[in-house]
Amino acid sequence: MLNISKHSISEKVRSKKYSSLVMVEQKGAGPVLKRILKWSFFITFALLLLPWTQNIRSYGSVTTLKPNQKPQSLNSVIAGQIKKWYVQEGDFVHEGDTILQISEVKPDYFDDRLLERTEDQLKFKKESIEAYNDKIKTQDERLDILRNQRDLKISQLKVKLQQAELYVKNNEIAYEAAQVQYETAKDRYKRMDSLYQAGLKSLTDLESRKIKVQEAASYETAAKNKLLNSQSELIALQLEISNTDAYYQSEANKVRSDRLSTLSTRLDTETNVSKMENQYSNYVYRQGLYFILAPTDGYITKTSSSGIGETIKEGEEILTLMPKSYELAVEIYIDPIDLPLVNIGEHVRLQFDGWPAIVFSGWPNVSHGTYGGIIYGIDQFISANGKYRVLVQQDPNDHPWPEALRFGGGTSSMILLNDVPIWYELWRKINGFPPNYYTGKATNNQPKKDEKK
Repeated sequence: MLNISKHSISEKVRSKKYSSLVMVEQKGAGPVLKRILKWSFFITFALLLLPWTQNIRSYGSVTTLKPNQKPQSLNSVIAGQIKKWYVQEGDFVHEGDTILQISEVKPDYFDDRLLERTEDQLKFKKESIEAYNDKIKTQDERLDILRNQRDLKISQLKVKLQQAELYVKNNEIAYEAAQVQYETAKDRYKRMDSLYQAGLKSLTDLESRKIKVQEAASYETAAKNKLLNSQSELIALQLEISNTDAYYQSEANKVRSDRLSTLSTRLDTETNVSKMENQYSNYVYRQGLYFILAPTDGYITKTSSSGIGETIKEGEEILTLMPKSYELAVEIYIDPIDLPLVNIGEHVRLQFDGWPAIVFSGWPNVSHGTYGGIIYGIDQFISANGKYRVLVQQDPNDHPWPEALRFGGGTSSMILLNDVPIWYELWRKINGFPPNYYTGKATNNQPKKDEKK
């Protein structure tokens, strides 16, 4: 009983002085811990089921797609000496404005009357060409005269040739008649001889027939001789025609040879004239190169040469000009292992240096301060840094890029890939697997090429 009283007394003391301790002792810890573990499990499970956008992180810089909009080095086409500057660094120039004047340094162009003297030489050469043209015209007339003479002479000989052919034909007919007459006389003589042998004809009749045969033979020989003479005259006329044609052909060849020589000389002179015209044009163009003009509207950013009297070489850089207007793009570099995952037309989220941003790599839609881009091109060869360059242009369906962006500024980018659950992304990274290969949504987001190209 004494012990029970002491315990009850101590309980009353504790309940009066240590009420917090009493509350803690009275509260059970098991249900609270179970509740915490249960909600933690549900929250973790829900988080693991949330979507996560796979991406490739990379870095790059601001650039432009068009070569004529990139910073341009202004060079001197010819060697010269700086005579006068018309601009200074930071100036804005319009296309065609004079930037620099240089003077000549090569002795070949020191002559003050170089253009005038070259023009006189060119004039004399052209007059020589006119003289050669007149000579060629005279030779052409000579050829026409020879051609006409040849045609007339050949026509005359052809008429004689036709007469000779008719004469030969007539003699051939006469010769054939003489042959027939001779054969007939021989046949009559044979019959007469047969009759004489039979005693039916006298010797006088036989001898008369024999005389007839001899006369026919003589007539045949004369006809044959006449035929051969006419054939000889025909051959002589043919030979004369051939000789006449050869003579005029020889004379015409001589004139043609002289004409070709004249033509060759004229062509050489024309070649010299063409060279001198080219040289004269080069002299005129070279004098225009003494004034170096701005190729486009832009800003003078940096001069490589300075001072008056400084000599510059051919092709030497004088200054750098940044065009006034340019369309911005971004060039980023990716590892070769990520190259199969990247396709033209895929979306990219960009963060520009100098523009604050809150970035959630797996939830690009809730990121702030990033800008949209679309992959425009992928290099077909690896760069010197061992990565592949990817060109990104502005996404027309997203917020416009800042107007204050400058060429060469740094960027951080995320190339958006497939959407997967968080648990899958954790499992992939733990096992070291690459992101999902996918053909993506690039089909409907192909960037449009510049139609003016």
